Amino acid sequence: MLRALDIRDLLIIDHLELAFQPGLNVLTGETGAGKSILLDSLGFVLGWRGRAELVRQGAAQGEVIAEFDLEANHPAHAILEEAGLPGGEELVLRRINTADGRKTAWVNDRRCSGEVLRRLSETLVELHGQHDDRGLLNPRGHRSLLDAFAGVGQQLAATRAAWSGLAKARKTVQATRDALEAVRAEEEFLRHAVAELDKLNPEPGEDEALDVRRRQMQQAERIRGDIARAYALLSEGAEASLGEAQRWLEGVEGGDEIGLTSSLSALSRAMIELGDAQDGVSRILEGLEFNPSELEDCEARLFEIRALARKYSVSPDELAAHADVLRGKLAALDAGDADLADQEAALRQAEQDYQAAADQLSTARRNKAATLDQAVMTELAPLKMERAVFETLLETAEPGPEGQDAVAFTVATNPGAPSGPLNKIASGGELSRFLLALKVCLRGSDQSKTLIFDEIDRGVGGATADAVGRRLRSLATSGQVLVVTHSPQVAAQGGHHWRVQKRVADGITLSEVVPLDAGERVDEIARMVSGDTITQEARAAARALLAS
Repeated sequence: MLRALDIRDLLIIDHLELAFQPGLNVLTGETGAGKSILLDSLGFVLGWRGRAELVRQGAAQGEVIAEFDLEANHPAHAILEEAGLPGGEELVLRRINTADGRKTAWVNDRRCSGEVLRRLSETLVELHGQHDDRGLLNPRGHRSLLDAFAGVGQQLAATRAAWSGLAKARKTVQATRDALEAVRAEEEFLRHAVAELDKLNPEPGEDEALDVRRRQMQQAERIRGDIARAYALLSEGAEASLGEAQRWLEGVEGGDEIGLTSSLSALSRAMIELGDAQDGVSRILEGLEFNPSELEDCEARLFEIRALARKYSVSPDELAAHADVLRGKLAALDAGDADLADQEAALRQAEQDYQAAADQLSTARRNKAATLDQAVMTELAPLKMERAVFETLLETAEPGPEGQDAVAFTVATNPGAPSGPLNKIASGGELSRFLLALKVCLRGSDQSKTLIFDEIDRGVGGATADAVGRRLRSLATSGQVLVVTHSPQVAAQGGHHWRVQKRVADGITLSEVVPLDAGERVDEIARMVSGDTITQEARAAARALLAS
């Protein structure tokens, strides 16, 4: 419910504070007094598109604050939570417009975008008028209105779920087809590459091992001759010379006496060290021995591994893993046809499931459309449009999550006349009554929005205007309705009444809104009956309207 509206420095308003109430709130006043400015101001704070120039002349900025009361289950709470804005039972919208055109908005004292305001407004307010394209005149919303009236939430949920499953099945099939097509395009290459890699069968770390072995063999080839010659000298010349020397010295008489003992000991040690040297060099020679063809084989495999690595743009150690990837693609290709067949079968089932759900939803809509048509026709009779024909037209549309129906409300104002869209066929007064009858039928149990009717009674009077007023009051029984009206019959039905009027201060024309008490209501309704000159007869008529 809209609790309060505070407007500062917009157009011809310097400062207005309005406290609205539950029920039917009526705003009246002479033409040009500023009633439309109130709606422009409310639309501004709700983020609606409106006038480009709003700031009052001479003011630095204009500002509007709107306060709403929210019930615990009000849909605005979900939008606040999604936007990361503070919630609660009270919702305060504030928006300013500077003289240079900049606009800034707040929700519960937290900065927000105009888009968030517009999303909130869709849950807070409904505006209905002869030139309104946001409400019942917008055919894009007719299907959801019919669904709300028909109570097809269960069928709609089933259709949405079936559509989601169908979309998922389509996506899966398309992805498999694309993957298979891509793999088939390179099938010849894959089979050649896998055969080539399988034949070589490279292993991780093999490149480094081959390179080390190759360098060892190349080095051995260079140094083995020198080491072999050294080994020959150690094994033949040095050992024989030392042995001959040892025998001669051991045969000398009195060797101990002349000091040969220490020399013989050293010579024995030398023989031992020589043996160790021979063994070490021998082992080295054995390690350097290789088959010349082994070097050739090693180099050939090393070069082949590196060539394939360059060919497939991977490192030598990644060749084995790359081969696994290519084998996996081939396996997917081989198994892909079977998978695709299964997925296409699932897609056909999903299409059948969606069609069944959509057909059930269409049937429920068509059944309830007839009920809605009858209900609207019933409401039109007291509005002096008993000869008009209202019809909810359902046509087949492109399938989607909401089903396969296009819904449009059509009217024929006279029997035998062609029917057409509401805003194309009906005149101003007729359109107002069609909209009101529709709203009465569609209101249902949803009382979460404030309904605003902008001169919806234009072009009607007398008993018809009285019927309009009574239906507005009925709509306001369990909710809040704001109506801008020139009809005394409608104004008399209001539970709360404000008069919009102009005043001149220091040569400047300003608009103000005055709440009316019981006596002032009589005079205002009398003015609406008789014009500027209020007669006693007009007051009597006003009292009679209020009493009724």
